[in-house]
Amino acid sequence: MQIETPPAEKPYEKPQGERRGLVIINTGDGKGKSTAAFGLALRAHGRGKAVKIFQFMKVPTARFGEHRMFEQLGLPVEGLGDGFSWKSQDLEHSAQLARDGWEKAKVAIMSGDYFMVTLDEITYPLIYGWLPLEDVLATLRSRPVDVHVVLTGRRCPPELIELADTVTEMTLIKHAFRAGIPAQRGIED
Repeated sequence: MQIETPPAEKPYEKPQGERRGLVIINTGDGKGKSTAAFGLALRAHGRGKAVKIFQFMKVPTARFGEHRMFEQLGLPVEGLGDGFSWKSQDLEHSAQLARDGWEKAKVAIMSGDYFMVTLDEITYPLIYGWLPLEDVLATLRSRPVDVHVVLTGRRCPPELIELADTVTEMTLIKHAFRAGIPAQRGIED
């Protein structure tokens, strides 16, 4: 490890532009995409801002740790899917759930009722061809000016990355699962 001297001066100038809603993407093969998005949702909710979370791959009855906490905090989260594709009994049904879910998410984004709308794991229905990318792009471009939209998932389409204001790629360096350690409650769910 190299020791650094802390900066003595502010390392940047304050931007002069206007504040507006952002498109924020968390993508990549590393862990933490949804976790980071949920952190933003909690931060906004803590400031009294209206937030809605849509989870494209989770079932509506999911009771993972985040669902239990969001329920206690009064932060709305809605599962739109039937689990990951390898758990699905009917991929056309999964695709229809994604399309129906997108319509709900689109209404929430366009309503202007929410400061932030989170589209967790939306990249999967996009890359599986279940959702029309052009409609998602058009919605993000035409959303009300103050609405922030956070998208998560692996292999984010380049067109979304190009449109986004902030993109973070989570890089996998090491993961316990690859060492044979199973998923653990409170860490992965």
